[in-house]
Amino acid sequence: MSMTIHEFDGREGGRFRTSLTEGSPLETGKTSTHTDTYDGRFINLLPNEQVIEGVPFDTADQSLEGEMTITFTLSDKEDATEILTVHENLPAGLSAVDNETRWLLSLSKLAALVSKKP
Repeated sequence: MSMTIHEFDGREGGRFRTSLTEGSPLETGKTSTHTDTYDGRFINLLPNEQVIEGVPFDTADQSLEGEMTITFTLSDKEDATEILTVHENLPAGLSAVDNETRWLLSLSKLAALVSKKP
């Protein structure tokens, strides 16, 4: 999966627009054939502690409409930072299992990236 950032205003009340495009021809998107696009907003930003986003998908599928809330909470763990993500108000058409699987993959890629030593 690859990501395109169309817009990003990283402040409380700021908005962002991104697209996630599937790398596998077997996976389908929510906005178009292989892409999920969403316009989000930063509800709350506490530096080094928490980010709360409101994220609705750009879709014509009524089962995927509505704004889900994603809360990222950061905490110190020895020589690392632990990230807890909580997803609330998932649209009825979004599988909680698929959502969790994709987030775990994304977070594992983030962990691998930040653990590399220069």
